[in-house]
Amino acid sequence: MSFDSINPATDERVASFPETSPAEQEAALGRAALAADAWRLSHAQERGALLQRVAALLRAGRDHYADIITLEVGKPVTEARAEVEKCAWACDYYAENAERLLGDEKVDVGDADARVAFLPLGVILAIMPWNFPFWQVFRFATAALTAGNAALLKHAANVPQCALSIARIFREAGAPEGLFQALLVRAPSVPALIADARVHAVTLTGSEAAGRAVAAAAGRALKKTVLELGGSDAFIVLADADLDRAAKAAVVSRYQNAGQSCIAAKRLILVESVAEPFLEHFTRHVKALKVGDPRDPDVLMGPLARRDLRETLHEQVTDALSHGASARLGCQIPEGPGSYYPPSILDHVRPGMRAYGEELFGPVAIILRARDSAHALALANDNRYGLGASLWTGDAVRGAALARDLQSGSSFVNAPVKSDPRLPFGGVKASGYGRELALYGVREFTNIKTLWVAP
Repeated sequence: MSFDSINPATDERVASFPETSPAEQEAALGRAALAADAWRLSHAQERGALLQRVAALLRAGRDHYADIITLEVGKPVTEARAEVEKCAWACDYYAENAERLLGDEKVDVGDADARVAFLPLGVILAIMPWNFPFWQVFRFATAALTAGNAALLKHAANVPQCALSIARIFREAGAPEGLFQALLVRAPSVPALIADARVHAVTLTGSEAAGRAVAAAAGRALKKTVLELGGSDAFIVLADADLDRAAKAAVVSRYQNAGQSCIAAKRLILVESVAEPFLEHFTRHVKALKVGDPRDPDVLMGPLARRDLRETLHEQVTDALSHGASARLGCQIPEGPGSYYPPSILDHVRPGMRAYGEELFGPVAIILRARDSAHALALANDNRYGLGASLWTGDAVRGAALARDLQSGSSFVNAPVKSDPRLPFGGVKASGYGRELALYGVREFTNIKTLWVAP
């Protein structure tokens, strides 16, 4: 069965690639094991030098790689270029900080020399999604390789060109044979890969269902896992917030990448006293979004990545409308080719509707109304997910205090949620466990080992 690149703006199949055969998978596992054995002995400077070369290739080929991203997932080309640059930034961060992040930590225990060392695990299997097809991969790979591991990538089925391009970048940068490889395999092949003794840990970014399946397979094999799953991030606007500033940020957060982001502002929770004034600002800015051909640099929103994603999104919207929600803007499937869905606002969403409890992975903002700040926090936490949250207020000190009570892996005050190589990234509850990026992310892929040497 082939892996097809389908342009979601036109529904055209533009390329096909053969599946990695069982024999090829076996060979890849063997190469990865050998590469891991050698790479674990490399110095932090050698690992950093590789990432610096990768960063240079990313920047030199930025427009080419952005075009591939746009072709396969429909992301506006300006966003795709920014994604490639962010990958290069992550390479820079780990190249510059590898020794600091992985150096031994001495512990005062008296006469003995006691320390904690951070040593590589071996081969890391990464199961990655399509929505940020370069960034999600580099988010794990930079940390894993910096820690001295080898990496096997099982990417989403609809982005084979992205997967192969990333593997090619590492080869061209001079990575040892087998250190980073892409396997074009489907979900049924994953349990066997996880169970293979040459794989030592698994990281997944994807749906809650995929996370449960991978965690179960890894549990049977006693393999370490890091899971970054879905999110239904709250975007709280309190009565003293700068409404237009908050509205502009909400538009970017909700509709970037056509709303297909785990940390998008999916649930806009508005204190009732400012709900209508905020929505006036928000609706005006949403209407100004230019939707169209994602190859056009002036377009701010392209299509969804696949037709089935649009169908699922519209089912959630239709359910909410049938139970009393109102379509303030959009909420209708347009005619014509491609997987387009208009920037939409779904107002008066309440408990019992699918849109209240589920993640809406597309350009639909749902509106919840709160009596006051305490009610707003209660609404924000009344959700199975806990990836990120954003809170807007004129009192930053009070906002910081409230942000601590949000059940999320990260809480931003007067700023939209984002990932940053300098900060750990991950969630709680059904959004998964473990952390990527920064010190905590690189140490997820290590054996945190106690060393005790008596005189």
